[in-house]
Amino acid sequence: MPQRSTDPAVAAPFTAATDAAGFPPAAAWLTASPIHFDTDWCGGNPDSQRATGVRLLWTPATLYLKFVARYRVITVFPDADPTGRRDKLWDRDVAEVFLQPDPRDARHYSEFEVSPNGFWIDLDINNGALADLRSGLQRRVTIDEPSKTWTAELAIPINSLTPHFDPQAVWRVNFYRVEGRSEPRFYSAWQPTNTPQPNFHVPNHFGHLKFAPASP
Repeated sequence: MPQRSTDPAVAAPFTAATDAAGFPPAAAWLTASPIHFDTDWCGGNPDSQRATGVRLLWTPATLYLKFVARYRVITVFPDADPTGRRDKLWDRDVAEVFLQPDPRDARHYSEFEVSPNGFWIDLDINNGALADLRSGLQRRVTIDEPSKTWTAELAIPINSLTPHFDPQAVWRVNFYRVEGRSEPRFYSAWQPTNTPQPNFHVPNHFGHLKFAPASP
């Protein structure tokens, strides 16, 4: 069985101004250490043409994530709610993050997904039950066809995740990708879930997320 990474994901502090769209400028993302993964949900079958990079930034109000996703073929839904929300978005290509601010509540966490055409969904997962989170998520997505890469930036209000944010706390987290028109699709995970069938809802296999301290 492949070994899970023991290195945490680290969100870098963001203290500059956002751009006109409300996201960190390009230079700010470079202050965050990247995470890379290209293997399936069991940690095998690497595919560099479907590799994913993730960077994270934080302020006391917002957690920012940036996915850079290489792709072979893009498959998306043509329709969504007027807001861009799309139920069962995972049935097409997506990048996903699962966040668990309080690891003591082992079956309670939040799920965020974004597709290459900018559709999204956010969910509150509690003991296997799914409910709309209504987080106030903002997103920006671009596709670079010559390089076969799509990029998604997310801005998640921290008060939708925890009522009392402590940047010294260690959260649990996992990052995922799904790609493919039909089964077998490519189900990719940062921390392998090692389930017999593709399953991302395995919180005991989440990795750790730390918040790097801001400079005095």
